[in-house]
Parts: sequence; C-alpha cells; structure tokens
Amino acid sequence: MTHFTRKFLATALVSTILSFSAHAATLNIHNGGDPTSLDPQKISGDWENRIDGDIFEGLVTEDPKDNPIPGQAASWTISPDQKVYTFKLRDGIKWSDGQPVTAQDFVFAFQRLMDPKTAAQYAYLQYTIKNAEKINKGEIKDPTQLGVKAIDDKTLEITLENPTPYFLNALMHYTAYPLPKHVVEAKGDQWVKIENIVTNGPYKPVEWVPGSHVTTVKNDQYYDAKDVKIDKVNFYTLEDQAAALKRYRAGEFDILTSFPADQFEWIQKNLPGQAHVVPFLGTYYYVMNATKPPFNDKRVRQALSMAVNREVIGPKILGTGELPMYSWVPPGTANYGEPAYVSWKDEPYKQKVEEAKKLLKEAGFGPDHPLKAQLRYNTNDNHKRIAVAIAAMWKPLGVDIELYNTETKVHYDEMQRGEVQIGRAGWLADYNDPINFLNLLSTGVEMNYGRWSNKDYDALIKQGNEETDLKKRAEIYKKAEQLALDDSAAIPIYYYVSQNIVAPKVQGFVDNIQDIHRTRWLSIKE
Repeated sequence: MTHFTRKFLATALVSTILSFSAHAATLNIHNGGDPTSLDPQKISGDWENRIDGDIFEGLVTEDPKDNPIPGQAASWTISPDQKVYTFKLRDGIKWSDGQPVTAQDFVFAFQRLMDPKTAAQYAYLQYTIKNAEKINKGEIKDPTQLGVKAIDDKTLEITLENPTPYFLNALMHYTAYPLPKHVVEAKGDQWVKIENIVTNGPYKPVEWVPGSHVTTVKNDQYYDAKDVKIDKVNFYTLEDQAAALKRYRAGEFDILTSFPADQFEWIQKNLPGQAHVVPFLGTYYYVMNATKPPFNDKRVRQALSMAVNREVIGPKILGTGELPMYSWVPPGTANYGEPAYVSWKDEPYKQKVEEAKKLLKEAGFGPDHPLKAQLRYNTNDNHKRIAVAIAAMWKPLGVDIELYNTETKVHYDEMQRGEVQIGRAGWLADYNDPINFLNLLSTGVEMNYGRWSNKDYDALIKQGNEETDLKKRAEIYKKAEQLALDDSAAIPIYYYVSQNIVAPKVQGFVDNIQDIHRTRWLSIKE
C-alpha cells in the first residue's frame, strides 16, 4: 500500500467520523501527542490522561473543579492514625462487558502496578502504600505483602506507610485505576487492544488509529450513564498547533488543548470568550544530563540557568501570561506555603549574564573554546520558539546550540534512555502536593530525565515523607528544594498557564488548577 493510499484512507475515515456529529452529540478534541497505550499503567502524558480519565475511574474521581469526589467507591473511612483507609464500593458497578467491578480488581491492579515486570513509569506515585516501594524495587517478592487488601467483594482496605495528606488526590490518578482482572488474565498484554479492552469509566474505546485518533463512546454500564450527555468523543493526534487552530476555525475541532502563542492576540480579538488561559500547577523546564561532561559540572549547569531571561519568555516570546519560574515547586501548591527560590532570582539580568560568563570561564569554556551542545524538544511551535530564544540568550556566553526536535513519543523515549545533553520537559501536577514535583529530582525516578542525583536530597525527601506534622514536613521539603536549586539540578523556565480554546457550543468547561476536564461533565448545545 502506498503512502498516498494510506493518507487517502485516513482522510476518508476522519471525514466519516466528523460526519457523525450531525447525528449525535459528538465532541472532537485536539489532543496533541499520539498515545503510547490505553493501559493506565503504561502511560505518562497529559494527552493520554485525557483519554484514560474518560474510560477508567478509580475509587475517587474529579469533579469539574478537580476536587476529589466518590468514584467507584461510595464512601470511605480513615483510621485514627490516618494510615488505614477502608473503601466501600458502589452497588452495581460494572465493567463495560457487564461483569461486576470488585475489590479484587483493585488489588490486582495495584499489585500489577508494583510488579517490577510491569515497568510502570509512575509506580512511584503510589509508594505511600505500605510495602509498595520495596515490592516495586524487588526487595519484597510476595505481592500479597502490598498494603491493599480485599475484605470482601465490596470492601477494600489500603494501608499506608505514613499518614499522607494528599492520598485521596493521589487516588484520582490513573495509577490508581482498577483493571479488569478477568480480561487481563485471559488476554495478557493483548488485553488493551480495542477488540479486547473493557473499561469502567463513563466511556469505552471503540477505535484507535495510531497517528490519527482514538474514538470513545458512552459506556451504558457506567453507574451514572444517564447523566453523561455526550455520546461520542474523538481524540485527534495533531502536534502542529497552527494546523489545529485552522481546523478549529473550520469547525472540525470543538476543543483545542494548545495553540500557537503568537496567535493569542488574534484569538482574543476574533474568537472572543473562547480562549481559556489561566495559571495551573505545571512547570516548564530544561534538564541537563548530569552524568556526563560538561553538565556534570555544577558551574556549567548554573551558568546556563542564570543566562535564561525568564522575564521575557512569558510576556514577549509567548505572550500568554506564563510566569517566570525561579523555584522548583509552583507557588500556590497545597501543604507547602512559599517555595524556595534560586539565590540569584532578584539580580538584574545583565549581572546574571556576567556571572554566568565567569562560571563558564572557570569551567574552561568561552568564545575561544565554545561549549557545544544539542538541545532537544518535542515538535511544537511554542517549544521551538522558546528553544530558539534560549539558544540566542546562551550565544553571548560562548555556547553553540544545535536544535533537534522529534515527535512527542520519540522525544520522551530518548529522554528516559538518557540520550540527551539538554532536553525540554514539562510537568503537570498529578495531585496538589509539593512531593509530586520534588520526586522528579529523586535518584532512580524514571522522570528524573537529567539523572541528577544527590544523597542529601534523597535523605531529606525520605525524612519529609515520614513526617506527620504538615508544617515540619513543608520545612523539610523546602530544604530539599533549596538544595536542588543551589546545585542547579535543572533549568526552571516558567510556570504553566492552560491554553485551551473551547467552542461556544461546549457547555460545562470549568477552568481548574490542574487543567483536567473530563467529558462526563460536558455537554453540547446545538
């Protein structure tokens, strides 16, 4: 089959899907990257979270404002020492094939999540569960030692290592979704194929064309199906933001999850009230491979970080209100207070550049001996704009940057394998707590793309995790944050703002601190 034929068939298929909107309530979402999987234990991106958060549901789920509310659990109790949570499942909850969802499905899912063979990148997000880390690292071989027990079909007991103030929020994350034990055991790794997969959320997937779209339809077995207003959702893969905006203007997309920043002024003028640009818990940063020269030298890392003019990136390069980032944990994060900041935060930019030049000179670099490096980013108009600008900021220091971009899936695969010198990364909070950001710099965490490692930092994180007093916990975490900033573990650039465009006919879209918008809460006004 020729490339032309494949393209023709894909175009015809997309046209067929879009025509469905004339006959039923269909939502067409520009979803950005191409999903790696529909298995909630095999994903990592926000584009995958949008899909899996519609087709699966945990014990606890999100309301439109991203507050925790009962999901598959009808209620729960917490022990006096705040370490044992007992959940009562709803009556009549079912998988999309009609089989009941049981407490054993949750036990099975958590045990699989922590099984080292699963190689779940985000398993560490649930390390607060008793013995989870030891099982995941192979120190305990018996999975039944995990602190997740089925008391009966309708009762699940979860025991924690320590009291965890954000635990209910962590249960909203896709690492806490149940899995259909009966299907996974029967089909193995093939359980997630469209012809095999069963789900327990408001929607179920019916089609996945890699590189094109994932289509879901309302799950009639869902306990609240009668209140789900949208019948069908198409999640379109498209990393070209300019092309996505054109398709939105043509009526092909109802929601854009990003747009070219240089079009923001035009959007405000020509699409009034449709842009949703608000701060949320997310960070945009560059990592440097701290295991290899020259980035194993703190002076080099600090020089590059100091020379980034964060004050112009938000207002001038992007123009959508991004705030300059001088901490690692975003301001406004729960259970934390004011974050730590780099010591040079308030210095004039010219002074920062001069100090950066001195640091590079001490490290053996300058105009006569330039530092040459490759900066990698995933294909995106805004990422390119920022990379070009930062490369220009580094040029006066005697730093020659080669820009290199790939599609999102390839980019993050290369990052996880350590195949970068400098790489673009971003983090959107999985739950509202400082540890969700601080964990990114812990030794051995897969999302620690720069492989920066510091024993004192790791010890402080462990100490904070075990502290039950929230004020003392925050103080310990802040010491860890300051240590990482002083060592230039990474290059913080800006705090995110959401960049959604929502068609007027889409009702129920509520801006929130984590930029999560489940289709369950939306409707379409024709």
